[in-house]
Amino acid sequence: MSTAQPENAGAATPGPRILLYSDDVDARAQVRLAVGRRLRRGAPDIEWVEVATAAAVIAQTESGGLDLLILDGEADKVGGLGLARQLKDEIFRCPPTLVLTGRPQDAWLASWSNADAVVSRPLDPVELHGAVAAIVESSAVTR
Repeated sequence: MSTAQPENAGAATPGPRILLYSDDVDARAQVRLAVGRRLRRGAPDIEWVEVATAAAVIAQTESGGLDLLILDGEADKVGGLGLARQLKDEIFRCPPTLVLTGRPQDAWLASWSNADAVVSRPLDPVELHGAVAAIVESSAVTR
């Protein structure tokens, strides 16, 4: 009888890597709080990659390893809606994208941006968490 363990048995399963873009530090904190530490009970912690500039979003996305992009459509200088469209058009195998809009009537802009999901403000934690979980879990299945 062998007591050998599989090589990676002690290694923890990494959680999803989610890029969070907003030029407003309070907005980023609100999103992290609404989504929570994990997608479900017993799941590994989410690894947040927070950025405040469009250039950082592009660089991080090009470097790969992200499971989801959450982009603030209300960000100054470069809004998340235009940035989502640019990323989808220019980056091969761009990760799924969720955009945050200022109001429900802006959902048509999210459609134009080629975003995979949209959540409008004020943020409902249940809605945002559900959208994030659905995207991450469905993209994990298709990989």
